[in-house]
Amino acid sequence: MNTFFGQRLTLILTICLLYGIAGVAQTNEQKALEEKREQLQKEITEMNRLLFAERKQRGTVLDQLELLDQKINVRQQLIRVTNQQSNLLSRQVNANIRNIAKLREDLDILKDEYANMIRKSYRNRSQQSRLMFLLSSSNFYQAYKRLQYLKQYTRYRKEQGVQIAEKTEDLITLNNDLTRQRREKESLIAENKLARKELFEEINEQKGLLKTIRQNESNYAVAINKKKAEARKIDEQIERLIRSAIAASNKKAGNAASSSRFVLTPEATVIANNFSANKGRLIWPVEKGIKRQGFGIYSDAVYPGIKHQNNGVIIATDKGAKARAVFEGEVIAIMAVPGGGKGVQVKHGNYISTYYNLANLFVKKGDKVIAKEELGEIYTNRLNGLTQLKFYLYRDATRLNPEDWIYQL
Repeated sequence: MNTFFGQRLTLILTICLLYGIAGVAQTNEQKALEEKREQLQKEITEMNRLLFAERKQRGTVLDQLELLDQKINVRQQLIRVTNQQSNLLSRQVNANIRNIAKLREDLDILKDEYANMIRKSYRNRSQQSRLMFLLSSSNFYQAYKRLQYLKQYTRYRKEQGVQIAEKTEDLITLNNDLTRQRREKESLIAENKLARKELFEEINEQKGLLKTIRQNESNYAVAINKKKAEARKIDEQIERLIRSAIAASNKKAGNAASSSRFVLTPEATVIANNFSANKGRLIWPVEKGIKRQGFGIYSDAVYPGIKHQNNGVIIATDKGAKARAVFEGEVIAIMAVPGGGKGVQVKHGNYISTYYNLANLFVKKGDKVIAKEELGEIYTNRLNGLTQLKFYLYRDATRLNPEDWIYQL
């Protein structure tokens, strides 16, 4: 009987252990999904505030389409994450129901066996079987070992009874938690229904804008080519100024051999190493904002087969917002693109950060700046009402992806 009881108890404890491990993994996954969902909700809220306020609706059809396309993408991500949360909760609840049923069945059997064992122990005790068990020992050592066995058996029986009660209580508590999670799932489903409704409305609005644009393809082509030319002009000036800064710095250091890499002083090496060590943790170049356009190649909002390239990132922010240095460094150039905005380049050892689309500058060439120091006020477009900073990052003359360097960009 004792052996069978031990096997049963081992089974139930093993199930509890495995379920506990799975529960921790699922809890961590659920936590990660909830954090992602909250981040996406916050992003949509910021988009509505910064990009879709009534004052912004006087922008061009192309502006509205690009903004709407970005919002649709984020909302689709939100719906996917919410679905993942809901599905995970369903799996947790269903698995828990099955395990609870199995454990309750095992516990009922164990309780019956435990009761039989107690009754048998009581009958044996009344017949003085313990004393006979000890007196029948062949020597003192065997009697001592038998006495220790009886003590351990009694203690084991009590401990197992306590563990069964504790595990039962744990499972009841877990089931209550999952009942609460089931209610959370219902809330997620309701939230998703609303999100899908809003997504449907946005897609219909997008279709209307696409129709308007495609009716005037020649105008769209002109607008796209203009944007590409402006971006190319900015990129060319940024890289020309960087090459010029490298040449001037190396000449000053008495080493003009390299035209593509800075020859660093010991002080500049320290700054460069510190900058590199902060990869992924650098502050945002604005106090508040959202990423409007990421780094690299992306598809056209109207004709996905057409590709565009962004050599930096575009961050939307509030009107009157200031661009700020992401790290300590020295202002090495002031940009002024003909027909465009102004910009500032800051050198951090052999890293260069560029802040473009500024209306007013607060620094000049040669100034030393620290992290978070304001460099200038960001320009607000009077046509569409958008306030956007264009941020670029280079190591020597090599283009870098700012999303890899700025915290959670």
